[in-house]
Amino acid sequence: MDLHPQEEIVFEGHPSWRGVLSFYVYGIAAVVILGALLGLVVSSAVGSIVAVVGILAVVGIGFLKRIATHYVVTNQRLRIRRGILAKKIQQTRIDRVQNVNTDQRLLDRILRVGTVDFDTAGTDDSDFTFRGIANPDEVVAAVDRAQRAAAAADDRL
Repeated sequence: MDLHPQEEIVFEGHPSWRGVLSFYVYGIAAVVILGALLGLVVSSAVGSIVAVVGILAVVGIGFLKRIATHYVVTNQRLRIRRGILAKKIQQTRIDRVQNVNTDQRLLDRILRVGTVDFDTAGTDDSDFTFRGIANPDEVVAAVDRAQRAAAAADDRL
């Protein structure tokens, strides 16, 4: 990412491995239940094969989700980059952020991860959400510091 003049990174990272662990727990539980049901209805061999293939798929998808997502908060903008071969980049100026919300399910609280959702001015359709973030309160504090610094810089002009 190319930084603008006087732009500094205040947070940078991927979803936490603990956030992906949460995905693994829910995904593997669903696959095992599906395999058990197929084992009862069709045959135990089919159920076992579906469960093993499903577990491998969940682990692979979780790994790819983690390495393919990159979050950056600077003192001037928010940026989300998704993708390995193809890329999707979302970004907005920090002064457009109106509300910052965090969400943690029970397992997320145990794993100390969460989701940080940014509401931006003028758009209802954009999804600025950092998912699987370790210590989401630190991201909220970093955005608050960046907004205060941007407001102070505007006051000096």
